[in-house]
Amino acid sequence: MKRISSDEVKKVAQLARLELNESEIRQHGEQLEKILDYIKQLEKINTENIPCTTRAIEVVNVLRKDERKDYPNNDELIDLAPTREGKFFKVPKIMNH
Repeated sequence: MKRISSDEVKKVAQLARLELNESEIRQHGEQLEKILDYIKQLEKINTENIPCTTRAIEVVNVLRKDERKDYPNNDELIDLAPTREGKFFKVPKIMNH
């Protein structure tokens, strides 16, 4: 017995704004069946003592000390900005104080 009917595939396609022909509906139904079979296999795995994770690979922020560094051609960089004020970039005001 199929777990996913063609009506259910049509409903999901409609929600996703997809226009599927009968062949595509049948194909997607079969693919969804395979996905559900795979999930059923995963449900059998004992994960009782496994800590929760958000990623498969640990991600660590690499931070460096915020240091001022002089650039020898400072005027060349500031000249690239749309506007400048003296030796600084001039930017629009974003906060009212």
